Amino acid sequence: MNDKKVVLNPGREMPIRNNHQWIFSGAIKSTPHYNNGEIMPVYTFEGEMLGHAYFNNDTVIAGRMINFDDTDPLVSLKRNIFRAITLRKNIFKEDTNCYRLINGEGDGISGLVADKYNNVIVLQIVSTGIDKLKEIIVKNIIEGCKEILNEDIGCVYEKSTIHARKKDGLESFEGALYGKLPHTLIVKENNIKFIVDVSNSQKTGLFLDQREMRNLIGSLAKDKKVLNTFSYTGGFSLYAAKEGARKITSVDISEDAIELSKKNFEINGFTSDDNEFITQDAFEFLHDDDLNYDLIILDPPAFAKKKEDVMKAKRGYKDINRTTLRKMPSKSFLLTCSCSYHVPEDLFQKIIMDSALDAKRNVRIIQKHRLGMDHPINIFHSEINYLKSILLYVD
Repeated sequence: MNDKKVVLNPGREMPIRNNHQWIFSGAIKSTPHYNNGEIMPVYTFEGEMLGHAYFNNDTVIAGRMINFDDTDPLVSLKRNIFRAITLRKNIFKEDTNCYRLINGEGDGISGLVADKYNNVIVLQIVSTGIDKLKEIIVKNIIEGCKEILNEDIGCVYEKSTIHARKKDGLESFEGALYGKLPHTLIVKENNIKFIVDVSNSQKTGLFLDQREMRNLIGSLAKDKKVLNTFSYTGGFSLYAAKEGARKITSVDISEDAIELSKKNFEINGFTSDDNEFITQDAFEFLHDDDLNYDLIILDPPAFAKKKEDVMKAKRGYKDINRTTLRKMPSKSFLLTCSCSYHVPEDLFQKIIMDSALDAKRNVRIIQKHRLGMDHPINIFHSEINYLKSILLYVD
């Protein structure tokens, strides 16, 4: 630390007083010369210290708060990491050893996601400030897992390949920061086994944010014909199989994902022969198939990865939902999802309503997304609430 400081414009301190972690460039009155990622104290125009943040002179989100007091920011960082690990210890039992360990702003560490797959930690970093603190973060996570979880971490692997890094001037990076990534990694979620291929996967390995919705689908699946589109490695399909679905059809455009789905069925003792695994574009399948299923899951990848994609995303969501609602039988269930941050919940629900009107189907919402407790949302910083799921009953 040094004597440098950032001063806000008059009247622009209220978000920080309300514990919001982002400082937009327009809120800043003055800064000294600094290197991107540097940590500096933040002051009001009147000279009151508000806390510490790391800064980037090239981004709209110019600062990300580390704390809201005069504590050493590295002490605050370690404290927040330990608090995050403690929360997960209080949530998960022995039947689950894969979960979100650190959820960015939800755990007070803007720009960092850490997922735990047994004794492997996978990091996703989107800010220069966090990138410069990697060595300290790895050390704190290893120490925290040992002290709080009584677990030795075998590998910390960074998989920072998402588009958002470019906004902070960061190139994609992937590789081990500590230890060696195991060749085969098998984890369990609610006693269901998953093979995780970290280096060749989407996100960090699994879509951990859909755990509670997988549970919900399992509770409805007994004796039903289930269609899981955009099935990836078969998460929803596995839960349906566990709870006694009559037949499950998994559809994904990736041949590798379908093969991994089959392997996941096998390691759980489920017979893949009685079910279908189809390598096909899900859009094409939905248009070509008669969709005679009791329970259908639409969980596509993000259609809007940036704000400019919203109109295209609206068309995509309406296409798959209208097509599905037109064909699926009465007295059936549809779980439809969106992970597009730029498509808010009210807009997504309107798209579903318009799809039902066009399809001339009467539908009722019987459940909305169940947030996993390992994906906390900071009550002072709700922008990270990106995932929407709506369970419909189709008359």
